[in-house]
Amino acid sequence: MTRPPGPRILICDDEPQILRALRVILREAGFEVLPAGTVEEALDAAALQAPDAAIVDLVLPDGDGVELTRRLREWTQAPILVLSAVGDEHDKVRALDAGADDYVTKPFSPPELVARLRAALRRAGPPAPGAVLEAGELTIDLAARTVRRSGEEVHLTRTEYELLRTLASNRGRLLTHRMLLVQVWGPAYADDVATLRTHMANLRRKIDPGGARQGLIRTESGVGYRFTA
Repeated sequence: MTRPPGPRILICDDEPQILRALRVILREAGFEVLPAGTVEEALDAAALQAPDAAIVDLVLPDGDGVELTRRLREWTQAPILVLSAVGDEHDKVRALDAGADDYVTKPFSPPELVARLRAALRRAGPPAPGAVLEAGELTIDLAARTVRRSGEEVHLTRTEYELLRTLASNRGRLLTHRMLLVQVWGPAYADDVATLRTHMANLRRKIDPGGARQGLIRTESGVGYRFTA
């Protein structure tokens, strides 16, 4: 009996060997694969068969992964992972700001890639407005706008709460400095990274009083933060 196909994944990379490797890795993990080697091929494939997620390389012959991410985001909220070389930090940030959900650095580990993809698919739907988010000893009640740690209320400022809510609602997703600044403070603060770091330090002291370096909120150096619990 043929197993029904799993989630449909668009993959776009101009290196044939990487495209072949991705097809094998994803098919063995139970995914249906839509391969493409250029931005236009990827957009055509996505238009014909809407993908549940996408994995795109940053460097493509007729554009780049940032452009592809931006154009996909015009009509779909499917998770997008970008593949990047180690030295592509600036482009990784651009891709994340354009709407990508995460990135995987080349050369990549197949198990890590599959795990990141499955995690992105799991969190694809936003939490309901009245949801209660739990992370270890921390409980965030989105309806009541309260935060408790081991049953005791944690007193946060409005800004600290909005930072925590934004990060926790996107659990596992890497949010850039600019994304957090625009969402919490507004477009006028898009480049004020110093303000973000100050508030993030205060927030961490309150939700991680033990002083764990990474704790619930992980720092991605030069890029942004992710809620990892």
